[in-house]
Amino acid sequence: MAPFKTADLCDLHGDAAQVCHVPLVSFGGRPWLTGRIATVETFEDAALIRSVLGQQGDGGVLVVNGGGSRRVAILGDKMAHRAVQNGWTGIVIHGAVRDVDALGRMDIAVFALNAVPGRGGSTGTGTAGREVRFGDGRFLPGHFVYGDSDGLVVSARDLLASG
Repeated sequence: MAPFKTADLCDLHGDAAQVCHVPLVSFGGRPWLTGRIATVETFEDAALIRSVLGQQGDGGVLVVNGGGSRRVAILGDKMAHRAVQNGWTGIVIHGAVRDVDALGRMDIAVFALNAVPGRGGSTGTGTAGREVRFGDGRFLPGHFVYGDSDGLVVSARDLLASG
């Protein structure tokens, strides 16, 4: 069970809890996520995501604006396994994933629009470490994201910190 509910965070913190209005589906073995945000923006290409997930995650969450494409997957089981090994706790994909049976057995949260078997490109196009936006959500590196079966909430401050 998650140590929070996004609905409660919205009730308790009002405007400090920004809701992302995209119907994301949970594919990971962990059905909730929380952590500091790291970002990637790309379109139908997985190389930059793979590179970022190869770095130490320190309990963070990688938020990827994949342009909402559902044509090809930009995250699969090998990349998610790399994320687990490097200490990431979650991945949010505004796009598609694949290898969902394997993702569901991993100790990581993965939220995405849908699953599709086709693989994304590997040219390395895109940017990392900048603000990304989708579903009325602004995802800035270093801010916090929370996700559960109700959806995603973003905040500039840690909504779970006491005080």
